[in-house]
Order: sequence, then structure tokens, then C-alpha cells
Amino acid sequence: MHDMGHMFIFGLGYSSKAIASLLGGWRIEATGRNGTHSFDDEDGVRAALTRASHVLSSVPPTEGGDPVLARYGDALSHSWLGYLSSTGVYGDTAGAWVDETSPVGTGRRSARAEADLAWLAKGARIFRLPGIYGPGRSPLDRVREGKAHRIDLPGQVFSRVHVDDIANGVVAALDAPPGAYNLADNLPASAATVTEEACRLLGLDPPPLQSLDEAGLSPMARGFYAENRRVANGKARRVLGWDPTFPTYREGLAAILAGERAPAAP
Repeated sequence: MHDMGHMFIFGLGYSSKAIASLLGGWRIEATGRNGTHSFDDEDGVRAALTRASHVLSSVPPTEGGDPVLARYGDALSHSWLGYLSSTGVYGDTAGAWVDETSPVGTGRRSARAEADLAWLAKGARIFRLPGIYGPGRSPLDRVREGKAHRIDLPGQVFSRVHVDDIANGVVAALDAPPGAYNLADNLPASAATVTEEACRLLGLDPPPLQSLDEAGLSPMARGFYAENRRVANGKARRVLGWDPTFPTYREGLAAILAGERAPAAP
């Protein structure tokens, strides 16, 4: 494992908590609901940044740009910077594979692409993440809540990644050169297929197949279905030595379910 460092995290959310939990023995300071600092406490944050050896941001951009770079960019001269980005930067490729050399900025999320490129320009390690799932935030939960859909869109696929594999990838990149890394599993699949597997594991009948219009989705959910791409993870495997613990949604969902059913530690 790495020498014990001191990580400052902007935005201690679902993924960055999983990352922090792998940094045993490290000092962690963070902004966010669960963090030690308020983002707006400029003196406190700047003092913490001078103590930190590593800085990671999981804060998404707003229409006005990247809030972390806008407010604290001048204080980020650390040799290791990390940024949790999105594979949404690649836009819609009609199901074609994308890798880190694919063009970015053509999609509906231009603010995300601009933030991604701004962090790249600062020499950060950029982790481009597809659909994130894990304990408490997976198709199993949506099925049980009655919120799962099966949308009939032949040829429509998504890539996804288990939250633990994000954490493993970021830790693997502590020794890696700057640049962009796609952290995605090995099997892009349709959302309907994944819903069907969640139902099979839970012993429930899958929801009916519906058209996009019949499903009555929110504009945000509809936007999700407007993009169709397969995310290649070869660079992360080659450069980081990263190998997803959950190579497909099948292993990931089975492990989440097993974790829920395991007796709680005393």
C-alpha cells in the first residue's frame, strides 16, 4: 500500500466515501454533509489544502462552471489531483465504443466536458465514470421500491461500474501518471437486462416492457436514454493495473444482495 498521505476531498459523497474507506491510515479532510469543512469556509479549506498531499474533487459542475476550480483553483498546486468525471463527456455514440482518445464535449452535458478538460489541464487524474451502482443504490433497490422500468429500446446499452471498483481504481491511480481513465465494467448492457437480473435475484416478476413514452420518465431520466455508448476500460487495466472486482452487473448485483443478507457484524 502507499505511504500514508493526507487527502483533501471536495464533496464527500457516495463514491468518495468508498474511496476514503480504502485509504486506511491516511488523514482525510473533506467538504460536504459528512465532511469536516464547509465548502464556503474559505480560510478553513485553504488551510486544509496546505496540509494535504493529495486532493480529490467529486463536485459536479454547475452551468457556471466548476465551483472548486473557480473558488480554490489557485490553491491546487499539489502533485496529485483527482477528479471524478462522467462518461457523459463522450455524448451519444449510437452504441459505439469510446475510449480516452474519443472526442469529448459533443454531449448534452457541455459543462461537464469543460470541467473535465479544465482539471486535465491542471494535471489531474480524471476518472470518467458511467452509471454508478452499489449497496443502497442499485437496481435491486429500484425493483423493491416499484420504481424499476423496462424500456423497450432495442440496441440501447449503458456501461456501469460498482462503487467499490471506482474506489479501487482511484487508489490504483495514486501512483499513476495524470490523464483520463475510464472506470467501467466489462459488459455494457441494456437497462432492461439489468432490471431483469435484479428481479431474478429477488424472485420477482419483471415489470412490463414499455415504450419510452409509456414509462412517463422525468426529463433527466429521458436524457439518460438519449445517449447510447459502450465505454472501454483498457487504459485503466493497462496503466493502473486495475481489474474490476465486479466485471459485469451480474457479479455486482449478486454481491450486493449477499451483503444485505449476511448477518450484521456483532
